Amino acid sequence: MSYITTGERIGYERGKQEQGQTLVLRQLQRRVGELLQEVDRRIQTLSLEKLEALAEALLDLTAIEDLLNWLEANQTI
Repeated sequence: MSYITTGERIGYERGKQEQGQTLVLRQLQRRVGELLQEVDRRIQTLSLEKLEALAEALLDLTAIEDLLNWLEANQTI
């Protein structure tokens, strides 16, 4: 059985978060068009749990307004 260090675990979680952000941002751009820098920044601040929820919700989004409404309802900053 191999063990991972705390640093390795943190690195793994960061990588998972960044990969999720990249994928969701690409899908959103394809779905609703080019994203404003502010929207991009807001998405990058989402927790992994919220990012996963957005990945599911984006299947129902049809316009940037839908995305902004979702962010408004689900972002806790």
